[in-house]
Amino acid sequence: MLKRHLKLSALALLVAASTAHAATVDLRIMETTDLHSNMMDFDYYKDKPTDKFGLVRTATLIEAARSEVKNSVLVDNGDVIQGSPLGDYMAAKGLKTGEVHPVYKAMNTLDYAVGNLGNHEFNYGLDYLKKALAGAKFPYINANVIDDKTGKPLFTPFIITNNKVTDSEGKTHNLRIGYIGFVPPQIMVWDKANLQGKVTVADITETAKKWLPEMRKQGADIIVAIPHSGLSAEPYKTLAENSVYYLSQIEGIDAIMFGHAHAVFPSEEFANIKGADIKQGTLNGVPAVMPGMWGDHLGVIDLVINDDDGGWKVTQSKAEARPIFDKVGKKSLAAEDPKLVKVLAADHSATREFVSQPIGKSTANMYSYLSLVQDDPTVQIVNNAQKAYTEHFIQGDPDLADLPVLSAAAPFKAGGRKNDPASFVEVEKGPLTFRNAADLYLYPNTLVVMKVTGQEVKDWLECSAGQFNQIDVNSSKPQSLINWDGFRTYNFDVIDGVKYQIDVTQPARFDGDCTLQNKNAERIKNLTYQGKPVRADAVFLVATNNYRAYGGKFAGTGDKHIAFASPDENRAVLAAYISAETKKHGAVTPSADNNWRLAPIVARQPLDIRFETSPDPKAAEFIKTQAQYPMTPKGTDAVGFAVYQIDLQSKG
Repeated sequence: MLKRHLKLSALALLVAASTAHAATVDLRIMETTDLHSNMMDFDYYKDKPTDKFGLVRTATLIEAARSEVKNSVLVDNGDVIQGSPLGDYMAAKGLKTGEVHPVYKAMNTLDYAVGNLGNHEFNYGLDYLKKALAGAKFPYINANVIDDKTGKPLFTPFIITNNKVTDSEGKTHNLRIGYIGFVPPQIMVWDKANLQGKVTVADITETAKKWLPEMRKQGADIIVAIPHSGLSAEPYKTLAENSVYYLSQIEGIDAIMFGHAHAVFPSEEFANIKGADIKQGTLNGVPAVMPGMWGDHLGVIDLVINDDDGGWKVTQSKAEARPIFDKVGKKSLAAEDPKLVKVLAADHSATREFVSQPIGKSTANMYSYLSLVQDDPTVQIVNNAQKAYTEHFIQGDPDLADLPVLSAAAPFKAGGRKNDPASFVEVEKGPLTFRNAADLYLYPNTLVVMKVTGQEVKDWLECSAGQFNQIDVNSSKPQSLINWDGFRTYNFDVIDGVKYQIDVTQPARFDGDCTLQNKNAERIKNLTYQGKPVRADAVFLVATNNYRAYGGKFAGTGDKHIAFASPDENRAVLAAYISAETKKHGAVTPSADNNWRLAPIVARQPLDIRFETSPDPKAAEFIKTQAQYPMTPKGTDAVGFAVYQIDLQSKG
């Protein structure tokens, strides 16, 4: 009896000891992502301040969020060194050994725990990237970029940090936080010239499954995944670009800080995704956040962690994305951080000087307000430049000189992903600078020329025509013309050198990835070259960019179609064209040649077809004078875009 009593007493003491040592810790994880070198709250394209983006304002939210809690960490999810004129300036200037990139001068002041690599980190090559990363005073991770020579991760796949945290009773503990990062496998396509033969990229989901057990084995109490990847609920496929949904289904991830898509999660945009709890900010029960782009939001995940069972476990969570600007109230929610402004002052001034270099003159304004519904001067001038460059380059080449030259370009600034009513090209007539060239051509792509058939030109355009929703000629209800959900505007290639119409009453032949959906569908009508129908077996050269050329999605793209790859950036080609035209004619004339249009629609009753564009009064004036079809304003939508009714009906 005494022995049994002693055993029960010992058990009671163990239970009491366990209960006494149980602790609850509140941990806040903050995230920035897709800053795209927008350190300052300044629009270099318009050469004026803004209160809608910039890390100098996000920094104020970071400081405020830190002050609200005892325990916090801050992470960044990549796409930092490229994307604004500040990034262009540094890439053009080059980084000297030991020189700190301005983005890290700024970020080093904010006490980041870790950074993950985004796809745009690879735009300038591995050597430049390594020099840039050397200036960061915080570690970088990536688990799925593999060194071709060694077969091992090129970067540190994950880290585990020791964090002194304070529990709800004021006691301190050591919490070991594991961080693991990923980048889209598509960098092997997008930056093939920089990466081929040097690295390969593994699937995000499979890489996570490989490393998570090792992280636990090495003592990670909680694991934070930082995928530079977006959210898609489509069925899993290997090497998926947007893999966050699949990561949320893997056992062992405690929080997901994601990005890449330039969107905000949690938000109503993702309310229809199965397993997404918009109120709590979870995906399949895992707390997750995606804080927009350019520092316009700060991602915040609050975790409640306890060790009741002898090991730290997340028991509660809440995620939110905090904006720096109130779009409804149209007011700033975050002031500048004066310390950060001071740190960036010299580089900011140098960037403004860099983009102010004169390149020529223009006879007319170039606005992209209508670039998704009619031929447009902002796309036209890029195509003119690419076409002129290619025609000059092939002179004397026995294999290419006699082939007709076409050019493909897309509107890069036409409302973002229907999330930015201010994202439109606005280049005024008169003197032009490099700032304007950067506004017209946003990315540091290089020019590549494809050799294609007439059938491939048609299918290329058929994929581009996926930009539009199918219009029902039997419906009098409002119908949205632009396919924002399934198609990116930067894939809406206009091919100059041929003429054609797009029949939006037909279903799309291809989806947004150029995968065949409706084999009998044809939206491209009356495709002609020099007044004659384009033969399927005709051969053309098409000037485009490396992103499109190596992507292999569009018909006529991929390695086997490349006629030649230029070392010159498309933006530099554009700037040189503007300079040459100005020297020759006194100014460049950027007017659209109207080689394409939306085909007239025949319907028995009036149709209510609508599209979105900039709410700027300047856009309204432009539409009054430049619209090729009757357009009627219909107010603004919830995001802030101006909505117009467009009359495409045949009057015949």
